[in-house]
Amino acid sequence: MRIKRGTLPADKEGGRLYVFLTDEPTTEPTDRTSELIDELRARVRSLEDQLGQERDANRENRRIIAALTQRIPAIEPPQETPPEAPGTSPEVTEQPGRVEPQRAVEEPLGDLEGTGERVERSWWRRMFGGS
Repeated sequence: MRIKRGTLPADKEGGRLYVFLTDEPTTEPTDRTSELIDELRARVRSLEDQLGQERDANRENRRIIAALTQRIPAIEPPQETPPEAPGTSPEVTEQPGRVEPQRAVEEPLGDLEGTGERVERSWWRRMFGGS
């Protein structure tokens, strides 16, 4: 298009188009290596600064965690209690987390068909008369 507009000198011979280039040096720099190196160095400096800030934040977090773990008392393992003898208190059951014992919700039925196995009957069966 520049040839058609006449802004670029050219000559046509035998079906070939020859474009004439000038020997004049350009005023624009063609070697941008130093610019690219400077840009990369600036980027590396920026990343090193970010890394330093992250390391400082990580150090502070570790300090806070260490201080908090020192304030937490060591958790003692639960004390082993001897198992209660069966039949000592059939009307009271123990539930974890309760301060007072809860009354049993089931009452004994007695032997199960003469096997000696103790059977409990729930409160709703007592209330509504189920077996």
